[in-house]
Amino acid sequence: MPVKIKQVQRRSPAQKAGIAAGETLCAINGNRIVDVLDYRFYMTEERLDVEVEDIAGKRRHVAVRKGEYDDLGLEFDTYLMDRQHTCKNKCVFCFVDQMPPNMRDTLYVKDDDSRMSFLFGNYITLTNLTDEDIDRIIKMHISPINVSVHTTNPALRVQLMKNPAAASSLRYLKRLAEHAIKINTQLVLCPGVNDGPELERSIRDLAALYPALESIACVPVGVTKFRDGLYPLRPYTPEEANAVIDTIHRYSDRYLEQHGDRIAYPSDEFFLLAGRPIPQEAYYGGFDQLENGVGLLALLRQEFADALEEARPSDKARRVTVATGAAVGPFLRKLIDTARPRYPNLDCRVQVIRNEYFGETITVAGLITATDLIAQLRGRDLGEEVLITSAMLRHEQDRFLDDYTVEQVELALGVRVTVVDNDGWELLGSLLGEDVFSPEQGGNN
Repeated sequence: MPVKIKQVQRRSPAQKAGIAAGETLCAINGNRIVDVLDYRFYMTEERLDVEVEDIAGKRRHVAVRKGEYDDLGLEFDTYLMDRQHTCKNKCVFCFVDQMPPNMRDTLYVKDDDSRMSFLFGNYITLTNLTDEDIDRIIKMHISPINVSVHTTNPALRVQLMKNPAAASSLRYLKRLAEHAIKINTQLVLCPGVNDGPELERSIRDLAALYPALESIACVPVGVTKFRDGLYPLRPYTPEEANAVIDTIHRYSDRYLEQHGDRIAYPSDEFFLLAGRPIPQEAYYGGFDQLENGVGLLALLRQEFADALEEARPSDKARRVTVATGAAVGPFLRKLIDTARPRYPNLDCRVQVIRNEYFGETITVAGLITATDLIAQLRGRDLGEEVLITSAMLRHEQDRFLDDYTVEQVELALGVRVTVVDNDGWELLGSLLGEDVFSPEQGGNN
């Protein structure tokens, strides 16, 4: 379906060519435009024949000249220029199905859109795609693609995802790999369901697609207290988490020797569940799966050590509280302790927040709500400031999952709340409350 142009950027190639807001974009160089992928792919050339339709329904062709890869200058109602494709699966472990009632509508949207994978790194299951969609991805060489696989056993994948297409869509992985489309995959593991021998099968099958297959992230299922009437699942025990890591390492150690790449990785959460130390930075290679919580803590630790080494001394007295989830609390305490010899006047308390909102089986910091922060921190001596991870806020960084703003939390606690990215330099600077780095230091600082 052709898409309506909402706005034309000033002084853009489109405006100079006479294209106007309110017109409909139909084609570029004879190629029909239906969404953002078509638009971005076909507008890259220097000479364009843009077909538009005016409000009266009259079509015309507009010649546009611009620099190669320069933006044409058209804006649309949404990023996608089309409705978002929602998920057709009913995965037994779906986190959306475990959400509390009465939250904002957007939190109940199940996304499974290949365009969101390309634009924002979202994971897709492939069950929404057709052969024509795969042909388009290959033609445009959209890469990398992030795929939620969960298992390579077709029958088990149908069982897990409650969608017959879950089996047949696995064939798309091979087609994408044959055309050098880079693929990152994730396996959400459920105890006794797709781990053990099934995990071994999945790792072997996916690793056979190397080097197009760049990584396999193994993530434990998240289980909230809102599972009435859903498939019976439970969190991993420490012993089971250790078994998962051992299984992954049997293969990843071999791949490291063969290819110089581990390919398969447990998420940080598996190491924390198992009570194992987080590996060193070198373990994670190119950090292909940071968004999946694979290597986040190793990178934070290395950056924090680098920041400590480069930072100037300071005798400033400082009292702060770091609020975080139960899983990462001990890790952060040890990390912050490494700063104390250099900054003896830093008084920092790491306060673990129990997840009453979703249930105490949820221990990651990114799912802590303002409701729990306020309930468990109110009335405490928090010092000058409370530091929280940016993972607690939605992408726009303005609201918690329960729709509170940072300002509302500050008002409730009577203390400043500072949002800190997963960056060791930023964490040290926020702990100290002053700039202790010279201008050329500190990466993002």
